[in-house]
Amino acid sequence: MAAAAGGFRALDDKSLLEYIKATPALCAQLGNQLDGISIKEVGDGNLNFVYIVVGPGGSLVIKQAVPYVRCVGDSWPLAKERSYFEALALKEHGRLCPDHVPEVYHFDRPMSLIGMQYIKPPHIILRKGLIAGIEYPLLAEHMAEYMAKTLYFTSLLHHSTLEHRAAVAEYCGNVDLCRLTEQVVFSDPYKIAQYNRWTSPYLDHDAEAIREDDALKVEVAELKSMFCERAQALIHGDLHTGSIMVTSDSTQVIDPEFAFYGPMGFDIGAFLGNLILAFFAQDGHSGQGNERGPYKKWILKTIEETWNLFHQKFISLWNEHKDGTGEAYLSDIYNKPELQLLAQKKYMSNLLHDTLGFGAAKMIRRIVGIAHVEDFESIQDDRKRSYCEHRALECAKKLLKERCQFESIGQVISVIQAIPV
Repeated sequence: MAAAAGGFRALDDKSLLEYIKATPALCAQLGNQLDGISIKEVGDGNLNFVYIVVGPGGSLVIKQAVPYVRCVGDSWPLAKERSYFEALALKEHGRLCPDHVPEVYHFDRPMSLIGMQYIKPPHIILRKGLIAGIEYPLLAEHMAEYMAKTLYFTSLLHHSTLEHRAAVAEYCGNVDLCRLTEQVVFSDPYKIAQYNRWTSPYLDHDAEAIREDDALKVEVAELKSMFCERAQALIHGDLHTGSIMVTSDSTQVIDPEFAFYGPMGFDIGAFLGNLILAFFAQDGHSGQGNERGPYKKWILKTIEETWNLFHQKFISLWNEHKDGTGEAYLSDIYNKPELQLLAQKKYMSNLLHDTLGFGAAKMIRRIVGIAHVEDFESIQDDRKRSYCEHRALECAKKLLKERCQFESIGQVISVIQAIPV
């Protein structure tokens, strides 16, 4: 990984072009044809600046982390070291699942800058596709494969404890983004906090109800402890539908700057929870000949297929490598098929419960905390938006509180469908 000669400096279009010209690895991706290059800043996220660089001989994306939360400003400092962990995670997850992770061409640690593969049009951000009502027939298959491979191969099911502890120690440095998650997902929505907001006045009672719900707060504390304490696998850490780019036959996972060794269910829950948000947002996008009933069914089908395919692929990897280096279930102890099946059943049952809890917590923070989702925000009518958000909140609270009662994803789908209109 290359290092800049000097220290950090924030780049703009002009200085980025000079940086590219001075960096052979980036020039090579542009075919060393530097005339006629276009640079466009497209970072619509909460944290970073993202530049698409296109020239006659090639293309790439440059991502630079600045030392504050972009959507707030200088008043909320944030370590730019997060780019180091993003680059590490992209390389590791890309090694494990190259079909669904963009390639890293260059990393400059002092500059907090990553040069990587440009995921070209017609790829769009999945969240935007869900708002538009576009079906992606391979989405469940691809995301199940990505999550199964990245989570299984970075867990103690595959690692020795020595490998695992070394990897955990490396990623413990991503403390700023972990603390950010702890604050905005597990703390702020349950109290009066500076950056909380919601569709007022329609959701005033909903926000207050969450702050006054003692049973909910006890469950959230358990999830927060698990997030902080359980180094289960190398997770993406922010696997929502804005971190995925899609076409009808391609799925690419981007932006793993929150990556660290944490609970697997946080990644799976983030993805499924955002699909549930998309489901409830559909009524706000319907009307005038644009009925979303069939699309809502497709979203539910995708949620169910994602979990079931993930379960199948994860267990398949476990079975394939059960005599390997993994030290969680040593083969000379778990050598009876019925014992292996029992261990797997318990493991996956616990993982489903974790997934539902974390997914529900992510849903709640997107409605009454900071950083809302475009699924709801693009609904112009406040009353209509709040109706959709209220139903999503009711679903999230039920899933979070009752997560350990679910035995299958089919039961989860039934709960989503049963939320009162």
